[in-house]
Amino acid sequence: MPHDVNVAVVGFGFASQTFHVPLILATPGLQLTAVSSSDAAKVAAALPEVAVAATPQALFARDDVDLVVIPTPNETHFTLAKAALAAGKHVVLDKPFTVTLAEAKQLKSLADDAGRRLSVFHNRRWDSDFMTLKALLASGELGRVVSLESRFDRFRPAVRDRWREKPRPGGGIWYDLGPHLLDQACELFGMPRAIQLNLARQRDEASVEDDFLCLLDYPGCRVSLAASALVAAETPRFRVHGTQGSYVKYGLDPQEARLKAGETPAPAWGVDPRDGTLSLAEGSEGQVREASHATLPGDYLAYYRGVVAALSGSGEMPVGVEDALRSMRLLEAGLDSHRQGRWVSL
Repeated sequence: MPHDVNVAVVGFGFASQTFHVPLILATPGLQLTAVSSSDAAKVAAALPEVAVAATPQALFARDDVDLVVIPTPNETHFTLAKAALAAGKHVVLDKPFTVTLAEAKQLKSLADDAGRRLSVFHNRRWDSDFMTLKALLASGELGRVVSLESRFDRFRPAVRDRWREKPRPGGGIWYDLGPHLLDQACELFGMPRAIQLNLARQRDEASVEDDFLCLLDYPGCRVSLAASALVAAETPRFRVHGTQGSYVKYGLDPQEARLKAGETPAPAWGVDPRDGTLSLAEGSEGQVREASHATLPGDYLAYYRGVVAALSGSGEMPVGVEDALRSMRLLEAGLDSHRQGRWVSL
């Protein structure tokens, strides 16, 4: 592509304002051209140089748009992405891909037929702690990994008036945080042999599930994924055990908090102030040497840098469609497991 990639964003809600717009504006090679919103004044106040379209359809009809980014409620992903692809646009969808595997497969076929690029924003591949864990496992220092515990806990005792916490397609914590943790697990170990999921509603006013525990079965390794809205005490983000030692990391990657605070992404912006703890075997008598393990900087900008490279003909999209389909298979198999109360083979 000989010019900057002209980007249009559908909607101007939380995900657009907090994640996508700041990252797009900070990525060389991307030009934020237009946003669709029913509140033009709100967009103009924040982005005076950006055109505003009243509807997504008006956005898709613009000749000056190359890429459409869709950070909208989960149940709208399929319809909006289908229309954008039909208009000849490349598409980035916020996670999850869609609310059903069948919809996701149809979008892949539509993108293939149209010769358009399609990707899903699994930004937590570029979390500081996950990048550190991935590098640590690649080094082999822990030996053969036998278990991984990955938790994403929050303390939000009050149910909020927002679509994610209402009984609608794609609502609830499994479709909110599950895609992140599933994608990370598959990046480390590939597709599991089986999945078991338990969902629960723990808050008094909850109308959708706000807690999950998911187990993934791998040869010689058990992976536990969990998330809750009702955990006040700090829990480890990662706890990994292997034949030669263990790694434990507390604290969340700081990039989301910095984006929420309105900071502009910049070099060294993803530096995590908290290191992990590495406990390694030492000697032949079961002794253990414990030491701090430095956390690599996170880098959410890497996603959109990858989009620029792909649309310029220099490689694939940073999150491929097959990877996104993998997560959709696991999301649906997890729901089957919860309904049936048993392991589901994959």
